[in-house]
Amino acid sequence: MEIAYSINKVPIRLTYERWYHITENHDDVAGQFHEILETVEKPDFIVRGNNRSLKAAKNFGKKKWLVAVYKEISKSDGFIITAYFLSTKPKGEIIWRPN
Repeated sequence: MEIAYSINKVPIRLTYERWYHITENHDDVAGQFHEILETVEKPDFIVRGNNRSLKAAKNFGKKKWLVAVYKEISKSDGFIITAYFLSTKPKGEIIWRPN
């Protein structure tokens, strides 16, 4: 298990069980373990997700956006739900972007 700290300073867990689930469903993300953690810690922006989840998005080149979906359960715990690549900028209500 590895931990990234969200923009709210909440530790976000990426467990090996979740990593297995992510790579089984999104094989193009295999090999991007640390990039997923980096996306949570240093996103280009964050979009509101479903059921209080957050979608951190980071651009990794032309037509390559990595999205890490995570949930902050409390101020001291959170976890990554899934991660995937998109060929377009993620849509939705942007709730955070750097100054």
